[in-house]
Amino acid sequence: MTRNTPDAARDQRRRRSPHSSVPAWLRILLPAALILVWFAVAGVGGPYFGRVSEVSSNEQSAYLPSSAEATEVQSMLSGFRDSDAIPAVVVVSSDDVLTQDDLDRMSDAVSALPDDVDGVGSDVSPLIPSENGKAAQAFVPITAESGGLRAAVAGVDAALRSAAPQGVEVHVTGPAGFTADLVNGFTGIDGLLLGVALLAVLIILVIVYRSFLLPIAVLTTSVFALTAALLTVWWLAKAGLLLLSGQTQGILFILVIGAATDYSLLYVSRFREQLRVNTDTWVAAMRAIRGSVEPIVASGCTVIAGLLCLLLSDLKSNSALGPVASIGIVFAMLAALTLLPAILFLFGRAAFWPRRPLYEPDLVQAEDGMPSRGPWAWLAGWIRRRHRPIWIITALVLAAGVLGATQLDASGVPQSDLVLGSSEARDGQQILGEHFPAGSGSPAYVIVPQDEMQDAADALLAEDGVESVSVVAADSPSGSAQVTTDGITAFGPPGTPAPDPTVSDGNVLLQATLTDAADSDAAEQTVRGIRTDLHQAVPGALVGGVTATAIDTNDASIHDRTLIIPLVLVVILVILMILLRAIVAPILLVLTTVLSFGTALGVAALFFTHVFDFPGADPAVPLYSFVFLVALGIDYNIFLMTRVREESVLHGTRPGILRGLVITGGVITSAGLVLAATFAALSVIPILFLVQIAFIVAFGVLLDTFIVRSLLVPALSYDIGRASWWPSKLSRRAGDATEDESHAPHP
Repeated sequence: MTRNTPDAARDQRRRRSPHSSVPAWLRILLPAALILVWFAVAGVGGPYFGRVSEVSSNEQSAYLPSSAEATEVQSMLSGFRDSDAIPAVVVVSSDDVLTQDDLDRMSDAVSALPDDVDGVGSDVSPLIPSENGKAAQAFVPITAESGGLRAAVAGVDAALRSAAPQGVEVHVTGPAGFTADLVNGFTGIDGLLLGVALLAVLIILVIVYRSFLLPIAVLTTSVFALTAALLTVWWLAKAGLLLLSGQTQGILFILVIGAATDYSLLYVSRFREQLRVNTDTWVAAMRAIRGSVEPIVASGCTVIAGLLCLLLSDLKSNSALGPVASIGIVFAMLAALTLLPAILFLFGRAAFWPRRPLYEPDLVQAEDGMPSRGPWAWLAGWIRRRHRPIWIITALVLAAGVLGATQLDASGVPQSDLVLGSSEARDGQQILGEHFPAGSGSPAYVIVPQDEMQDAADALLAEDGVESVSVVAADSPSGSAQVTTDGITAFGPPGTPAPDPTVSDGNVLLQATLTDAADSDAAEQTVRGIRTDLHQAVPGALVGGVTATAIDTNDASIHDRTLIIPLVLVVILVILMILLRAIVAPILLVLTTVLSFGTALGVAALFFTHVFDFPGADPAVPLYSFVFLVALGIDYNIFLMTRVREESVLHGTRPGILRGLVITGGVITSAGLVLAATFAALSVIPILFLVQIAFIVAFGVLLDTFIVRSLLVPALSYDIGRASWWPSKLSRRAGDATEDESHAPHP
């Protein structure tokens, strides 16, 4: 029943009356103008979804820190070679010994590749038979980049397969082959990934809101935010200010869709609340914006602050993700606070059709602003009665899950395992290893002073994992000459002089063919040994190549993980302290979120090892998972605790905790389901790194939504009471202890 008091009557008149200071024409013009601006941005940015490959690169060496040894070698290679071509290794094999006719036909096809296939360099090597005669290999330089490289590798494969005699198989492997596989893996980002993510969000929203227009409005907001972000990022990458890769693009898509939808749902919740107590849609929209702007901006700034910590990363792939994803979050916030309110204002209550919110101030007043029935009211009542056992048991269960993290091997995975499912390059590498030294086509590059070439060659030949050593020599027909302990070996009839090595800035380039595949653990140990021994024998020698690049990448990634994770925690903690004007509550929120992350990582490790049988994980997987889970997990705690603080000011801390839980329960749970679904969509891209990120983040978000935010945080905060707000005035407010029973919801 409505309270019959002057204050209540005045409140009700205020709710009914419009803002006379805002003319009716402006109420229509402003939302319409906002919608037109966003439509214009979407119209310009839409075509860029199909053009990301023009400004992106999946070359691992492009993302190494400039100080890495492999990076230095990569920058010096152009002095020894005519181009920066990526080598492809063509493997021709048969179950029987290859006949001379087979070899001749395949040799002719290999020699014709520069003329027949776009993107193939002119210096294709001759076809080299194996000792057992069942295979032959050739080195084909691929000069094209990105999408062009993929097409060039496919062209080489098609040309040679069409020329192959019956019973002869052809595979294209080596660095170019694996890069092409990686590019193929990312081809579904523009269409498949986005489609799956949007479909998942649409289904969840329709189920939750049982409405047709509202999910479309929310998805439109998310897609327009992504379009604006992609347009901005594309031009920054075009100008060379940002590095963009397939994995960065995929994460940007998912992050913007998930974050924009979450922020939109928070505004929708506030708008629905205001429609129940206001007949004027403009008033409801403005009050909804005022009520949601603080948690949305605080949540967005928290995510941005965590992402920008990645700028301190040594790996450019990590440091590039920070600003790219931050741009996405900025547009997600802008769209949720401008485009969505404009759309919902124009539709009004019809946006929720067929479940339009009714104007029912009497019922709202009777509920005291909070539903007294339903699962969240029941949960609040349970927490009020059993808060201490709830948070203790929940914390112990989560801590037990953390133990599984010891099963996670995040020291790196072979390049051949980066792509899930079938891989032409992986099959070719396996065949190559059966007939030739497994490291053929991906040698270790060693740059040494010319006068110390022999000392360096002797040190390399002394390594157990080195099959042979050659030196780049432009005078040699093959472009290189073998180096033994006796010096450079001549190629040709007796009496042919040994070719002179190519010299650049007083240095020569040695190529050490490894006995093991370039991306294997054994090859990694060999290259680490080469670096240790060679640096002692020839100070100033530099070792690079595929294996060295992988080593430097993993080492830099581990360094980043150790540096950035603690920094992200400190930054987020400071933001929470400013937002909540307290110290204790932010510390509790950060600790519970870290516990949630540890549990998600532990459970994921068990699944990766014992269910999916993954070969391991990239060192960046825990880092990316941590940044996303902690930053996004804190979002839900911000949504909850900002409402709790708002209610605590009016009703006291413990009642405020229960009221905040009941009021935000539905919207936060919906947001968690949406975010988990969008990140789970990453698993449709057959890249090991993205699939692992998808599992950890999706599971972690669900864990945080249903366990940490619903049970652990409310129960623990309720047990601590007003001390949670220390040292603010709210922690010293008198009467909190007596307000439990009168304001707590009863199931």
